[in-house]
This record gives sequence, C-alpha cells and structure tokens, in this order.
Amino acid sequence: MRIIENKILPTKGFSAMMLFGMIFTRNKQRVLAKTVRHESIHAKQMWEMLIVGFYLWYFVEWLVRLLMSGNAYRSISFEREAYANENNVDYLKERKSWSWMAYL
Repeated sequence: MRIIENKILPTKGFSAMMLFGMIFTRNKQRVLAKTVRHESIHAKQMWEMLIVGFYLWYFVEWLVRLLMSGNAYRSISFEREAYANENNVDYLKERKSWSWMAYL
C-alpha cells in the first residue's frame, strides 16, 4: 500500500486515512504497522463494495450515526471492524468477505 505524506490529509486529529487504496498522512507523521493494517482492512472493504459503494455506504452510515448517541465516526461498521482487528497481524489472511456487516 502506498503511503503519501502531505500537509492537507488527513484532517487534524487523525494520523492517517485511506483513499482509493493509498494511505495519506501529514508530513513527518510516523505511520505504525497497526495503522497500515487498519487502512488495509478498509482497502479490502472498499474492493468488496466496488469502491463507489464503499464511499456511499460510509457517508450514509456516518450521517445516520450522527443522529445517534456516541461518536459517529467510531460507530461506523467499517471503522469498528478495522479498530477491532488492527492489532491482529493475521486478520487479513483469516478475514471472510463482507465481515464488516457483523459490526452493523
């Protein structure tokens, strides 16, 4: 996975973000192995949903979660799967397709 350092993405408060299979990080931000695993889980989710579907679902689910109690971002099913498994070095080998649905 390609890592791109820049001054714009991600927004402050986040260390990295994945867009279209590339990890964006702020200048001089150290990207940890668990961050790469987290973003790699998103890459798998993205390809399962044929890219556009991933971004549409992500945005719609975020809007719905805004209306609920708690942190909307951390409550998104894609994020829940990624955070729950970012420390498991074998997760991507073991992961079944559409696993994020268990986190809805």
